[in-house]
Amino acid sequence: MTDTRTVMWFRRDLRLGDNPALLEACESEGVLPLFVLDPALWGPAGVPRRAYLAASLRALDASLRQRRAGLSVVRGDPVRQVVLAARAVGASRVHIAADYGPYGRRRDADVGEALEEAGIELVRTGSPYAVAPGRVLNGSGSPYKVYTPFSRAWAEHGWRGPVDPPTDVHWLALDDRVDIPDPALPDGIELPEAGERAARRRWQEYVASDLGDYETGRDRPDQDTTSRMSIHLKWGEIHPRTMLADLSGDTRKAIGTYRKELAWREFYADVLFQRPETAREYLRPEFARMQYDDPDPVLDAWKRGRTGYPVVDAGMRQLRATGWMHNRVRMIVASFLVKDLHVEWQHGARHFMRWLVDGDLASNQHNWQWVAGCGTDAAPFFRIFNPTSQGKKFDPQGEYVKRWVPELRHLDPQHVHEPASAPGGLPDGYPAPIVDHGEERAEALARLEKIKK
Repeated sequence: MTDTRTVMWFRRDLRLGDNPALLEACESEGVLPLFVLDPALWGPAGVPRRAYLAASLRALDASLRQRRAGLSVVRGDPVRQVVLAARAVGASRVHIAADYGPYGRRRDADVGEALEEAGIELVRTGSPYAVAPGRVLNGSGSPYKVYTPFSRAWAEHGWRGPVDPPTDVHWLALDDRVDIPDPALPDGIELPEAGERAARRRWQEYVASDLGDYETGRDRPDQDTTSRMSIHLKWGEIHPRTMLADLSGDTRKAIGTYRKELAWREFYADVLFQRPETAREYLRPEFARMQYDDPDPVLDAWKRGRTGYPVVDAGMRQLRATGWMHNRVRMIVASFLVKDLHVEWQHGARHFMRWLVDGDLASNQHNWQWVAGCGTDAAPFFRIFNPTSQGKKFDPQGEYVKRWVPELRHLDPQHVHEPASAPGGLPDGYPAPIVDHGEERAEALARLEKIKK
């Protein structure tokens, strides 16, 4: 232990266990656990994201209080607030887990410069990933542009094992701090339990119960057997390295498939790190020439789950009610917006980032680009999901739709995905389809031909 004081600036690592940056910070005579409510991130977030973050901060604060500490929360521009906090406790170093997103990299560079002017060092240790972006390169030293070779190289690169939480720490606190906010959720919205303990409990329960069926069950929104760990990974309540350690040595196909999903998360983080402009712009610029329609008024119908396509409407209503949506359904609703309604992908990506509690910029933006045909897939635009057949295939009894679209709960399963075919016709209160999928599919392909020329 050194005779210095430090700051541990929490961001996307709201946990005490398996946190190398925290462990490094605690090699000192005193450490300040700090969180900055950054208006640049808090402002654009929807209520579910704000509420979950606040709950996660309260959970972290409770864990610290069990260790005779507490989380010091301040509000404002991190460039100013981190320097003020470090000065207030006489810290010589500020410790962070590196952020590889476009905003995070700019913010950390600015904070580092301000700290240096104050005679304080910014120390980066670890990241939110098993393998940090920029480390997995091909034989010529270039980043991968396609997932499959990346995933192989990622697995071959490997990762370190988890680290234990710190012990015997002298914790510090700020006198000038704010209360953790407590945003009120609208009626009907329910969020999962937040925090490190909830994350570990959810993961352990999933490994013991549903993980073995992941290969067959992951595409079935009606069965609700996915792990939902994306929420805990988003906020760093658990590290992917911890999860990968628990999967180590298990050769079942389902475990391999789950591990590949973690690799997808790291692949998209790497793509965004290499091409930060793709948070807003097209990875494949030629698709910017595609003809798109005015989003009004169809965008609002899509957001509210009033398109007349049951599985689309169920997904959009699940999003508004829980801050989460099943991944198969995310692909269906995204394809419908871009290729049936001909609305540019950024509109949908922005809505998801506002409402999804697990909304990760890299995964969200590049999954949208994958669906929109302008992303990392080699020949993707012809993949146009038929929302009716997708619903029948992955929700065969209509249980998912009935859960989220009460207007259709009385229908026989054979009519749930085509409610107009029911003996009594379209149920009262449920809209007719706003477009004809067959016609819009042909239109989408015709527009593709125009940019190919």
